[in-house]
Amino acid sequence: MQNVLSILPRWIPALFMMLVIFVFSSQPGRELPYFLDWDYVVKKTSHVIGYALLALSYLHLLRYKKNSHWLAWSMALAYAASDEFHQSFVPGRHAALVDVLVFDNIGAVIALLLPFKYPGKNETYKA
Repeated sequence: MQNVLSILPRWIPALFMMLVIFVFSSQPGRELPYFLDWDYVVKKTSHVIGYALLALSYLHLLRYKKNSHWLAWSMALAYAASDEFHQSFVPGRHAALVDVLVFDNIGAVIALLLPFKYPGKNETYKA
């Protein structure tokens, strides 16, 4: 029981990011804001940022252990795929594989490469 209680707080950032992504993808198409000429850029950038934060929260959950970035990346892409599937049931929205394979993937990869570039105090992440 104590082991579960020690792991639970590490889930909070990941659960929060999954909730935020779910809430945004649950918005019907007619309720989404329109950003004029910047609409595509703003919406795809939000994919990159959202999944970058989700991947980092998974890395935090996995305690930044060596090679845990692969698992964090896989978890982020699995959530992205499941969220696109969920989005296909929302009125006025559609599932786009390109969102998962390009924008969500780019966000996760960039975020997970940052600890290699700026390792800080976490020496276990050095290559």
